Amino acid sequence: MVSSINENNSKNGEKKVHSFYFDRWWLLLFGVIAIIVLLVIFKPDPFRRIIIFVYDGIGVTIFTTVVSFVLVLIFGLVAGLGRISKNIILNGMATIYVELVRGIPLLVQLMFWYFAFPSVIQEVGNAFGISSFATYRANPFLMAILGLTFCYSAYMSEVYRAGIQSISKGQMEAARSLGMNYFQSMRFVILPQAIRVILPPVGNEFITLLKDSSLISVVAVADITRRGREFMAANFIPIQTWVMVALLYLVLTLFSARIVNWIERKTKLER
Repeated sequence: MVSSINENNSKNGEKKVHSFYFDRWWLLLFGVIAIIVLLVIFKPDPFRRIIIFVYDGIGVTIFTTVVSFVLVLIFGLVAGLGRISKNIILNGMATIYVELVRGIPLLVQLMFWYFAFPSVIQEVGNAFGISSFATYRANPFLMAILGLTFCYSAYMSEVYRAGIQSISKGQMEAARSLGMNYFQSMRFVILPQAIRVILPPVGNEFITLLKDSSLISVVAVADITRRGREFMAANFIPIQTWVMVALLYLVLTLFSARIVNWIERKTKLER
């Protein structure tokens, strides 16, 4: 009896020990932040000036990334369902979309949406006498978000497809046998299980999108990269400028990675 009690206590103790977890990679994030702080304190010129100059670009980068990623989650799911659909037309359209988008570099796509797409709308407006189309001017933020969403939705659709197909077919059959239609079965049975499977790649897609958001600087969006280019052009100090820009991106990506890691651990504990 005593031994069994001791075994139970030891097991409970082990559970308590294992319940505490510290992600040591937070130390790397704090280290990078400390480097930025030290540079600003001991070398205020130029590092403090760089921070002040690119400060608004940080907000633009975060806003563009978050909005684009929310849209990517939505449209990626639609394209992913199209990829696994038994309807030949839907499956074919989704497949063509994914294959074409994945074959074109993101930078080229962003340039198309900002420079070529407005010209297409203007030509349509001139052809059909629609004045609002004929005088259309591209909004940099909208075109940047459209370009990122259009590109990354193709990649996200493959993540969704792989996650859904990893769920046993018996789950769908069981749901249908209970009287659920296809959409109810997908919503209440398949997708909740698939989401846990795809969390790691979804987190990686967010981090990749955050880094690739630097490409929107070529379409007149004043993000961190564009503000860094403007500061370098005005002050001719490329080393300090791009060191600080790189450190700022590193803080954003490391913080995002830690949040993704935390979400993954919480979902694992609930299983």
